[in-house]
Amino acid sequence: MTRIGFLIFPGMLQLDCTGAYGVLAAGPDVTIHLVWKDLSPIRTSDKLLMVPDTAIADCPQLDVVVVPGGGGVVHLMNDAVVLEFLRHQSGKASWITSVCTGALVLGAAGLLDGYNATTHWLSLDLLPLFGANPVRQRVVRDRNRITGAGVTSGIDMALTLAGALWSDPVAEQIQLNMEYDPKPPYHAGNPETAPEEIVATMRNHSAARQAERRVAAVAAAKRLRGNEGL
Repeated sequence: MTRIGFLIFPGMLQLDCTGAYGVLAAGPDVTIHLVWKDLSPIRTSDKLLMVPDTAIADCPQLDVVVVPGGGGVVHLMNDAVVLEFLRHQSGKASWITSVCTGALVLGAAGLLDGYNATTHWLSLDLLPLFGANPVRQRVVRDRNRITGAGVTSGIDMALTLAGALWSDPVAEQIQLNMEYDPKPPYHAGNPETAPEEIVATMRNHSAARQAERRVAAVAAAKRLRGNEGL
């Protein structure tokens, strides 16, 4: 039996979680926990209600930890309960993973120091604050850390993890069953291929949110390293 825990939290982006969940739930002999501080429903940033089934205090040792991203990571990066939970689980978990800006939470817990990692392209420059080496790649695997870039990369991250957990053929069967064969109608899925004006619009639209995220990341890095000179 493989125990997989998804950290869910207010303000998370639901697809960060549910894309990876759809892959991993199809694996053999899996128990999945939706973990939060208590069992009250949480509301995602896109207004979906999700219900935790495992409280942090009662969570068993997990084999796999998955941390999604979203606006709520601003608070999680300096949440002592969450960060201690991740550090505790990482001691015996086989795999520590994230989707999108969930990597910043792993970083704030000290779990990416010295690792190659990725996150959403707008936040990639924040990873070095936590000692991580940022890699502009859809999925980055470094030892037992697997990080995914933006939202939809959660599916790719989870398929990579499925191959590592069970085998390539099992991962391929899951992919085929999902008919995961994306052919998007536009070539705007990353800043290298998107039109320059679209990238500029995205940067302008996200500027306030990114500034808030940077403030939280810097504070988390200072706390983590005990270095007020950061």
